[in-house]
Amino acid sequence: MRPLAEAVGRGARRVTGTRVDVRTIDETGPEELARADAIVLGSPNWNGPTGEFKRWLDGTGDFWEENPLVGKVGAAFTSAWSRNAGVEFTLWSLLHFLLAHGVIIVGLPWTDRMRLSGSYYGATACGEVTPDDLAQAEVLGERVAAVARALKLGREA
Repeated sequence: MRPLAEAVGRGARRVTGTRVDVRTIDETGPEELARADAIVLGSPNWNGPTGEFKRWLDGTGDFWEENPLVGKVGAAFTSAWSRNAGVEFTLWSLLHFLLAHGVIIVGLPWTDRMRLSGSYYGATACGEVTPDDLAQAEVLGERVAAVARALKLGREA
């Protein structure tokens, strides 16, 4: 997971003026999410997010009622040992959380790379992380940062 997270961060840093923090759920609370312009969630695939990640997501109920994430930009990524192990279900679970918080979702447009790696729902890796997986994660990070910057500049105008 860490290589994909770092790749998302590298892609986001390509966008001028972007500051990126790559954190685990143990290092992140609602306050950090509220301060961010964009949020990219990643979880290992276990036929959905891991139990620990799901508990963390479920712990944001009161936070959800305050609406601090409405209008922010978000995306998701995951990794699994098998392409047929529920990768897209994990992505959808993470995206569902973001949608419930009013986050604007950014996915990946179709490319030839997706024949080998990934889903338009978010960045993925199946088995060992490949250079194509990392490139896909970088594209996702760059897209998220570009949309977040455009929205922020539009709000400031």
